[in-house]
Amino acid sequence: MSPFPSHLLSMDDLDAATIAEVLRVTDSFAEVGRRANPKVPALRGRTVATLFFEDSTRTRMSFETAAKRMSADVLSFSAGSSSVKKGESLRDTIETIQAIGMDAVIIRHSSSGVPARVAEWVDHCAVVNAGDGWHQHPTQALLDLYTVRQSLGGGQEGTDRFRGLRVTIVGDIRHSRVARSQITAYAALGAEVTLVAPATLLPPSLEGWPIAGVSHDLDAVLSGTDVISLLRLQAERGSGAYVPTMREYSAGYALTARRALQLPTDAIILHPGPMIRGVEIASDAAELPSARITDQVGNGVAVRMAVLFLLLGQGSLEGEAA
Repeated sequence: MSPFPSHLLSMDDLDAATIAEVLRVTDSFAEVGRRANPKVPALRGRTVATLFFEDSTRTRMSFETAAKRMSADVLSFSAGSSSVKKGESLRDTIETIQAIGMDAVIIRHSSSGVPARVAEWVDHCAVVNAGDGWHQHPTQALLDLYTVRQSLGGGQEGTDRFRGLRVTIVGDIRHSRVARSQITAYAALGAEVTLVAPATLLPPSLEGWPIAGVSHDLDAVLSGTDVISLLRLQAERGSGAYVPTMREYSAGYALTARRALQLPTDAIILHPGPMIRGVEIASDAAELPSARITDQVGNGVAVRMAVLFLLLGQGSLEGEAA
């Protein structure tokens, strides 16, 4: 297995064996989360900073909960109430935070490539990409993999069963960092990924993308889908301008309970959140037993505990999670 990287900036940083190791370590921290006192000393004495230059609920809370459950000190940075509003540059902000004494910086930014640039500026500090522009969101892809693996029965066998798994990603592929991370992650484990979207919501070029195919007809691919992941239309990135109307988009690409009946009986329904009910997924579809959307949120904490442990942890996992 390749050593875990010093930063987690992209799913391209992880090979199949390293992804499997993240999922294995996640199992231990998922067990911690089920305890009456879900806290371990794995990162005692470490300090983690969360820097979110975009709004976030699930990812930010998940990372902060993960760090606190491992006994790390957490510094939560808010761009709206920081010296950034006074004109301080991002580099100066990072150097200030590093001078305070951070062991890890978790950053979300609207511009692609910012976490990679931050990684060039820091010394002895791990950088985790919590979403950058249209580029990558690696921990979302990892928690999706973990949720699928869990649904398939867990264990190493669950990882092996990704090979040949038919994954359909539906929606705003053009603007989605989640889709880009998912595609890389699923392909690394041997899954076959199909993209479904109107032509206007696909990137200008898909050359080099490790996908099995592209369709503009959701109904045509449902019967051959093992995992379906619905993506939100990202109005804040202008996706509304790429479809005639929301009603027309939903008529063609929303997962409804009727469409869900076309899926195989053991198919898994995912959504990275936040869900816009009635646009990309109907409420009745989101409440189906096959929908693992709430599981994704819960698994996010354990996955991010695993990532932070692999970046910063010292000693054996067995001793730390005991």
